[in-house]
Amino acid sequence: MYRENYIDSLRTELVKMVSDHLTPAALRYGYSDVPLETNIKWRPLVLVLGNYSSGKSTLINEFLGADIQATGQAPTDDSFTVITHDNSVPHSEGVRVTEERDGKFLLNDPEYPFEILKKHGQRFAAHFRLKKVNAPFLETLALIDTPGMLDSITERDRGYNYQQVIGDLAQIADLVLIVFDPHKAGTVRESYISIRETLPSRTFEDRLLFVLNRIDECASFIDLLQVYGTLCWNLSQITGRKDIPPIRLTYSPRAMLRAGKRPGGDMSFLEHLENQREELKRAVLQAPRHRLDNLATFVETHGERLAHFLEALVSHYRISRRFRWKHGLIGFFVSLLIGSGVAFGIIPNLLGGMDQRLILGIAGGTALIVFFLWVTLILKWLVSRFHSRSLRDLDRLTPLENQTRRDSWQAVKGFVHAYLEKTAGRFSLRDARKEYTTVKRIKDAGSIEIREALNELARIEDDEILVTDVSEPSETLPDSIKAGETVT
Repeated sequence: MYRENYIDSLRTELVKMVSDHLTPAALRYGYSDVPLETNIKWRPLVLVLGNYSSGKSTLINEFLGADIQATGQAPTDDSFTVITHDNSVPHSEGVRVTEERDGKFLLNDPEYPFEILKKHGQRFAAHFRLKKVNAPFLETLALIDTPGMLDSITERDRGYNYQQVIGDLAQIADLVLIVFDPHKAGTVRESYISIRETLPSRTFEDRLLFVLNRIDECASFIDLLQVYGTLCWNLSQITGRKDIPPIRLTYSPRAMLRAGKRPGGDMSFLEHLENQREELKRAVLQAPRHRLDNLATFVETHGERLAHFLEALVSHYRISRRFRWKHGLIGFFVSLLIGSGVAFGIIPNLLGGMDQRLILGIAGGTALIVFFLWVTLILKWLVSRFHSRSLRDLDRLTPLENQTRRDSWQAVKGFVHAYLEKTAGRFSLRDARKEYTTVKRIKDAGSIEIREALNELARIEDDEILVTDVSEPSETLPDSIKAGETVT
């Protein structure tokens, strides 16, 4: 349909905009280790996090309608598992795993957006895998199941930095489910760090869904209320927010039947919560609809941060250049002063009657030697000290007049420090200015055109005109934005 073709066209143009105008600067200046479009070129992603035994795998099996992931009370799987659709096997033959691949395949296949995870090393690759499943639920999205979070485990125990992996995956995910269970309505150490530090720095609040799972294990409705209240209290302490985020309540009827009925428990409250489970499923299935908004946000966010990054580099270069010129001139006048002293004071007093031209030659040579020593020794030492001070006080490179600027600077400050330290402040100002102009153009004019295109999409109904050829050149965004030109 026209709407679907419009979505495909807009998504293609957004990816091209990133690859043509943001990625070159991001790679050149160390803002990103991989092309930025790698993060957005695949299908919508839903990341599932939670304490061990919170029922993440059971919840995923409930979505898929089959036992795809191993389940159990103890930790049953220590791998990050990408679960995606396989349309080569009809689901009428039974939902099942049709193909499995290891982490090295996932990290090196350009079809998948996981190249950024290569930096986590071989130990991580050994705990990363792909499952293809012929489940209808996966036709428009992919799921990522994760190892359960624990209290006592350390980075050394896992062999890779768990929080960094979670952050990288959250950054490319369109939705993040954070799952708890009644037995651990509090939060363990790893989940505390994830919710408090990792997720806020790598994704947005509106992409987080909190889930209280396995509520069928509550003995009564009163028991459920106590568990729910405990979780709300703990989340308020972790997030620091007075308003508690919505918490979806769910359980798996399949797992409940398998376990058998619990004697003496009043389970009548479950029938009133059936809609919660269906609402959660619908919310997950909405991930593809959020994809374009998330892509637009991706372009805007990275455009703003990259522009801020380059702005700081240009500012540093200008300040450094003024410093070098100022102290270079000081050295020049010092050398002139010493040369003059030699010409009019020292030589006449010591060697009276010497030829005037010879005196001027000696004075000039002295001035040149002094200036040379100044430039090669003193000025170099001064510039080195200036550079060290600049790295300790990067905030003076950019105005931080509002919270948006402060948030943007906080995200790129580390990259600025790393690049200036690596290059010792020596880079092409011309190239930096050129890249800054291109990125800022995308941030300003491009973002406006993207949002206008999304508003147009919102007005398009599903039953509008059918477009037969999706491969035809798109007119979703103006040519001026595709080319990176300023729109007036």
